[in-house]
Amino acid sequence: MTTLMRTVMAVMLVWGATTHVAALEQNPVVVLETEKGAIDVEVDTVHAPASAANFLKYVDGGFYAGGSVNRAVRPDNTTRHDVEIQVIQFQMNPARRADGFPPIALERTNVTGLRHLDGALSMARSGPDTATASFSIVIGNQPEMDFGGRRNPDGQGFAVFGRVVRGMDVVRAIQAAPTGPTGPYGSESLAPPIRVLAASRRK
Repeated sequence: MTTLMRTVMAVMLVWGATTHVAALEQNPVVVLETEKGAIDVEVDTVHAPASAANFLKYVDGGFYAGGSVNRAVRPDNTTRHDVEIQVIQFQMNPARRADGFPPIALERTNVTGLRHLDGALSMARSGPDTATASFSIVIGNQPEMDFGGRRNPDGQGFAVFGRVVRGMDVVRAIQAAPTGPTGPYGSESLAPPIRVLAASRRK
């Protein structure tokens, strides 16, 4: 290998590392304070810019304070045995619902390159382009939530927009909390819901 080739390779390696670090530095970290403990999440503004910006608007507007985690899906309580998943789901403060923002376009995982891996943040939705404030944290790898998966009948999947960087023990503790049949999600409804005390960007 010539000296010129070594120099070019060294420059490329440095550039690649710098680009990677710069991308990571762009991604804000949000702390979700729940009554079970804190969960730190990295919001991927690079790969899922629309979903990330939407989530951060709700965070910065204080919409999650006074909200809840009201759903925990696990094998013993799932209402869908055809395509089982494991998640917990966050809701904004219901008193702020009238102040919410319009639904956003679905950022499909086959476009973003992100996947529903353990700790992923995923926008909740019904039809395509209906996501607003509600989101889930994935427990274990859940490929059926990706584009082409069977969890949503339309096959479009859900939008991943970040990941947990600290506090998966809290996520699992919430998932394991008691559930009951009387809430909005039937047997998957947390009984009682876990309160969200605050959500803010980490300084």
